[in-house]
Amino acid sequence: MRIPQWGLLAVALGAVVEMLPQLRGTIAPVPLHAGDEACDAFEDVRRRIGAMTKVYNFSAGPAVLPEAVLQEAAAEMLDYQGCGMSVMEMSHRSSAFKGIIDQAEKDLRDLVGIPENYRVLFLQGGGSTQFAMVPMNLMRGIAVGGADGSVGHADYIVTGTWSKKALAEAQRFGDARCIATSVDTNFDRVPDMANIQVNADADYVYICMNETVNGNVLRELPDTQGKPLVADMSSCFLSEPIDVERYGLIFAGAQKNVGPAGVTIVIVREDLIPEGDLPGVPTMMQYRTHADAGSLYNTPPCYAIYICGKVFKWLKSQGGLAGMQKTNQDKAALLYDYLDKSNLFRGFVRPQDRSLMNVTFTAGDELDAAFVAEAKARGFENLKGHRSVGGLRASIYNAMPVEGVQALVEFMREFEAHHSCSSQSI
Repeated sequence: MRIPQWGLLAVALGAVVEMLPQLRGTIAPVPLHAGDEACDAFEDVRRRIGAMTKVYNFSAGPAVLPEAVLQEAAAEMLDYQGCGMSVMEMSHRSSAFKGIIDQAEKDLRDLVGIPENYRVLFLQGGGSTQFAMVPMNLMRGIAVGGADGSVGHADYIVTGTWSKKALAEAQRFGDARCIATSVDTNFDRVPDMANIQVNADADYVYICMNETVNGNVLRELPDTQGKPLVADMSSCFLSEPIDVERYGLIFAGAQKNVGPAGVTIVIVREDLIPEGDLPGVPTMMQYRTHADAGSLYNTPPCYAIYICGKVFKWLKSQGGLAGMQKTNQDKAALLYDYLDKSNLFRGFVRPQDRSLMNVTFTAGDELDAAFVAEAKARGFENLKGHRSVGGLRASIYNAMPVEGVQALVEFMREFEAHHSCSSQSI
């Protein structure tokens, strides 16, 4: 009997669940009459699982997810809570998915403490799409349709690669200005927020809380003189408590610290969402479109939202955002303490501006490639720095266990000892 491709996938997933006895899913074992092809697939998966090697994934995104979340999702893959189908298959208009997205929003609101006058949107397009949506919706000249000949204005604080890209995109739509930057020191720090001067005509002030590429973070917020503060929190979202009321709009690409690639979370104050249609602005680029439709104007990234919902529950079980912050501080301290004492490695960012999520460093141009290769052989993945800046980077998001950071530091000690001896013998 020939089993269709999806059937072989089902067999494989059944094998996965059988190999993880701690799971309590609804997937039945492979029936004995499934045929030789299905049985062969079952045994192949069994062998592969038996040979699996645990790695620590330090990718900046898509990134590591909590193992407990992945196990639960695996158990529900073929049959979500008895509905007879996978979340991947169900209609976004179904009552089952409505329950998933509603619960995800409720858990996110509880976790962060989002006030009632803020809307939560589950969108697509990543942070790069938000670089355009923000000015298209918040710059006054666009939001009023430019009927009075007005031009929108916005002030940007440029602290790294992503805020630089956001500024360039906003300049397509209006008068977007850089009012502070650390580009002259190659973004090894952030500007002094006490010296920020916001323009009186600014429709909003824009920041990137945590620069994923450069490894710096804003620990103090600028005084926006009453202007709405827009924050890209993609790589630090839910890593620590957030006082939402200090912001007009927050967005975060989920693939770094919240879930899989495909969903972007936007938290926006209700009064900032333009009323009515915005002339010249595509329907899908208007926040009002998605707010009025409950993020279901078109087919959303259903499975990504489902996983995010599970991550929200996992975060609650870890002590919420305050508990997560303490864990993240402890993990970062392990790595930064070693870097500060090392004679080989050095960090790129001055200590007071270092990110807890993205640790950027180098062993020197001649050794960085060797470090990445040797690390990979030892089970440490994705430690190469961003292609635009080079060097090394360890992203230690919420789901990275402390054991992973401890193991990385121990490997770095071995690498340093070996290469220090090699250089002395030459």
